[in-house]
Amino acid sequence: MKLAIMQPYLFPYIGYFQLLNIVDKFIIYDDVNFINKGWINRNNILVNNKASMFTVPLKEASQNKLIKDINVVNDNKWASKLMKSIELSYKKSPYFENVYPIVVNVIDGFSGSISTMAYDSIIQVSQYLEIYTNVVESSSVYNNAYLKGQDRILDICSKEKADCYINPIGGIDLYNKNEFNDRNIQLSFIKSNNVAYSQNSIEFVASLSIIDVLMNNSIDQVKCLLSQFTLIK
Repeated sequence: MKLAIMQPYLFPYIGYFQLLNIVDKFIIYDDVNFINKGWINRNNILVNNKASMFTVPLKEASQNKLIKDINVVNDNKWASKLMKSIELSYKKSPYFENVYPIVVNVIDGFSGSISTMAYDSIIQVSQYLEIYTNVVESSSVYNNAYLKGQDRILDICSKEKADCYINPIGGIDLYNKNEFNDRNIQLSFIKSNNVAYSQNSIEFVASLSIIDVLMNNSIDQVKCLLSQFTLIK
């Protein structure tokens, strides 16, 4: 079984979904510490031909708290502003009518943890793209938060009887391949190729939120983009 583990990101970039799409089970790592200035509660969309970052405000966010324990500010003012910004930026995009409701479903009136909001964004996009990978939250299953780093990853792989663990290429220095080999687990890394598509901009702006990809591409076109990666073993 192929397994991947990632922190919950809000409407993450296409590389996140490339990884999710090629594994049998995808673990949302929600019971690890929050990372300030990461991608858990923020991302980029295209505004006036440039990447523009949006951020979901959080209550008492701290790197000493678990992601699942940090709540979104319960104030619809920021949500309305964000949804309006996305609407104005993409209302002329070819797939706006299909995709904007997903954004609204995730953001409008939300009350709860940022982990849940990010999880919802991942699940709703996956359903739209007909990705049927089994997605679970680590806090609901494994009860191994006392382990850290690679040891915890290996424990989850063992409990799931995974024979292949795939991680984004950015984490290649975090793992000891021999430790995986000793447990008969193939350690692989996924690297996105130069994913490009027709975009409402003068020059292509890469690595934006999946929102931008969905607004500008049909489901079939996105599926083609999902296959544009290199797997390094």
